[in-house]
Amino acid sequence: MSRQRFVITDRLWQRSAPLLPGKAMDRGVTARGNRLFLEAVLTEGGHCATWRDLPACFRNWNSQLGRFRRWATSGVLQRVFEVLSKATGT
Repeated sequence: MSRQRFVITDRLWQRSAPLLPGKAMDRGVTARGNRLFLEAVLTEGGHCATWRDLPACFRNWNSQLGRFRRWATSGVLQRVFEVLSKATGT
């Protein structure tokens, strides 16, 4: 996916990245592709499509769905969306 097509601007990414699991200082495996995953969530939600229809540039749809479920259950997505909505004024 080209950088021009990102929904999350660099400024919004800098505000939301510290809220996401998998940072270098976190225990366990460092997450790869958190920004791409957030783009997938916003793409999925914006189009009201099924996860199976997620474009291939977002990698395996089933892995993205699993991460979505984990983050939704643990409150990660709620925190990120609160920060993003305050930053964009929506």
